Amino acid sequence: MTSKSVATALTLYRARTLTLEQAATVGGCSAAELEESARAFAPAPGAAPADD
Repeated sequence: MTSKSVATALTLYRARTLTLEQAATVGGCSAAELEESARAFAPAPGAAPADD
């Protein structure tokens, strides 16, 4: 499981393109690991989106 594959899997999961299980397969990890990663990368409550 690489950070790039997990990031791609999280993006597809959050876009509702894939289910959690499908995204985990793409990311090369278990659904539980992907779910844990999703929580780690989630924005903090009340955090404003970055201005790009």
